[in-house]
Amino acid sequence: MKKLMPWMLAMVLASVTMLAGAQDHERGTADEAVALVKKAIAYYKQHGRDKVAAEVNLRTPLLREKDLYVFIMPLDEGPVIAHGGNAKLVGKRLYDLRDLDGVGFMQKFRDVANSKDGKGWVDYRWPNTLSGKIEPKSTYVERVGDLYFASGIYKPVK
Repeated sequence: MKKLMPWMLAMVLASVTMLAGAQDHERGTADEAVALVKKAIAYYKQHGRDKVAAEVNLRTPLLREKDLYVFIMPLDEGPVIAHGGNAKLVGKRLYDLRDLDGVGFMQKFRDVANSKDGKGWVDYRWPNTLSGKIEPKSTYVERVGDLYFASGIYKPVK
């Protein structure tokens, strides 16, 4: 058994190293987040609200990329319509949600969506779904009618 221990340890270390590398590699970029939102919007325009919500909530590969997912919210303070990161949030009102620094980022999403351009980025800090660590995050928001579509990236920690 002792002869297997170094081999087993080497395999575990190699697996952890590969997993850590995969997690870093799996991070979506700002351009990919914008492209994913635009893809979700195009799907919405072609297939309607119910079908895009189903695709997002079922976490199908169509509207996911690396660690990126889409969520869809109404412009009013209504409940979450779709959430590719956690479908349990669908139907919940999250507009009072704040990050660890007290930033009301959900309200900021709505402010960006309601702005003249109807799109833009919101910065805040949030737990990384891969590492569990609190990291800087930036979410791209874009308004379509009475909804907004969004996808966020974790920024590299310097």
